[in-house]
Amino acid sequence: QVRLVESGGGLVQPGGSLRLSCAASGVNFRLYVMNWYRQAPAKERELVARIYSGSSTNYADSVKGRFTISRDNAENTVYLQMNSLKPEDTAVYYCNGHNFRLGSDYWGQGTQVTVSS
Repeated sequence: QVRLVESGGGLVQPGGSLRLSCAASGVNFRLYVMNWYRQAPAKERELVARIYSGSSTNYADSVKGRFTISRDNAENTVYLQMNSLKPEDTAVYYCNGHNFRLGSDYWGQGTQVTVSS
């Protein structure tokens, strides 16, 4: 059974930092492109950051220079370090694993991030 379990969300003041983690099980983790998405109330889900198996990365323009995605293939875990958080970063953050060759796509349950004073 495939599971993606996020952790690390919470309430933080503007300018603060959080580190999200996503632990994967039941998949050959290193074969998957790992993504962080987010969805704010009444908005579409958007891709925040992506990391390929070789560790190259992509970021949404809105988070470039503030967020860093990384992965530990030995621990089957992907991280999202979020610095200089803004109220507009408030959303439910979802971990996603995708294998283009297999057509496999898995989602975590989401973790709430709230940036507010």
